[in-house]
Amino acid sequence: MLENTLPQLEQLIEQIIEKNTLLKSQVATLEQQKSLLADENEMLQLEVLESEEKQKQTSNAVTSILDKLQSVEELS
Repeated sequence: MLENTLPQLEQLIEQIIEKNTLLKSQVATLEQQKSLLADENEMLQLEVLESEEKQKQTSNAVTSILDKLQSVEELS
């Protein structure tokens, strides 16, 4: 019985080692993907902030033009 158990144990250990190696590789790949996604997320957040700033500037310009038009109409 011990003669059969030892080879089975060795085989299971080899399988566990192979699985562990595969999992380590998958973890490394996922960490790279996470890093890329974090960079992309940061870039998108910056783009949103820039877009909001441009929208604010446009809104201020439109408001200024409307104020000028209203003051001209009041003078007329």
